Amino acid sequence: MTATPLALPGVYLIEPALHGDGRGWFCEMYNEAALAEIGITARFVQDNRSYSARKGTLRGLHCQAAPCAQGKLFSCLRGAILDVAVDARRDSPTYMWWVSAELTAENRRQLWIPRGCLHGFVTLTDDVEVFYKVDAFFSPTHDRSVRWDDPAFGVAWGVERPILSAKDAGAPTWGEAGIVFGMEG
Repeated sequence: MTATPLALPGVYLIEPALHGDGRGWFCEMYNEAALAEIGITARFVQDNRSYSARKGTLRGLHCQAAPCAQGKLFSCLRGAILDVAVDARRDSPTYMWWVSAELTAENRRQLWIPRGCLHGFVTLTDDVEVFYKVDAFFSPTHDRSVRWDDPAFGVAWGVERPILSAKDAGAPTWGEAGIVFGMEG
């Protein structure tokens, strides 16, 4: 397993080692000790899986407000996504910056998004299935969304008219959302 730090503190692109032969392949998608070596010591409490039928489906930008912030280990099991993290930690040197990574079933990459970051993804193909681990339980009262196309961030999603849920279409801007995170989320 290799982990490449991205431009936001604590955000890593993780590439599991692939072991294959004529029968197929095997890889470890989660290894607590290997992640701890790079500083990811999350205790995961919930696994989530979602499906998007059509290319151009955008989910995000989402987070859970403190004290229920979540770290996420995100992967794509079928199809392809552009996965995005936005640094919402006010005391971070990269506050309001964003990074993205293409996660596909073929490349088996994962993105670690620490607490205090907004998260979203857009599907690059039809029939997309994602799987992710979180280190805090979902709390409906702490669930927050920020407008996907907020000019405060300028995320380059690569899609002009995404397929959105009603929640995401009506999400407030960053300035309206009132979300406050420190470096620990």
